[in-house]
Amino acid sequence: MSETTFDPAAFRKVLSNYPTGVCVITALDEEKPAGMVVGSFTSVSLDPPLVGFFPDKSSTSWPRIEKTGHFCVNVLGSDQQDVCRAVNARGEAKFVGVEYVVSEHNLPIIANSIACIECRLYSVTEAGDHWFVLGKVLRMETVRDDDPMLFHRGRYGGFAEIM
Repeated sequence: MSETTFDPAAFRKVLSNYPTGVCVITALDEEKPAGMVVGSFTSVSLDPPLVGFFPDKSSTSWPRIEKTGHFCVNVLGSDQQDVCRAVNARGEAKFVGVEYVVSEHNLPIIANSIACIECRLYSVTEAGDHWFVLGKVLRMETVRDDDPMLFHRGRYGGFAEIM
């Protein structure tokens, strides 16, 4: 069977029709927060409790998070676009204005996130130009019952229920 090639722009355009939730993956790197925004978070297994996400191999934040051996998944609310922008910033601007507390697992939990899921790094597998990261859940909590942030067709927004 021969491999099919795709134009990267066309690939992204077609797949942008599938909305994803928005999370911030955090860790403490030498007492300084490290973080990255992901739209590829998913539950994987109940036994053992595993979750996963796919950081880009070119990410500068992922190696900082990976070396800690732990991470927290912060599920963002639709009202947290400022948090999303701050974590996406580069250099010294990253995390400016982002409120968080440090958990007993030494992980940054972003204030007012909808949920937080603290994990121990379980495995990292190569997946094309990304890594497939699995985390074993150590602790999880729903912080507030609110509208999640979604990413769809290159834009951030919320969920609208159809009655």
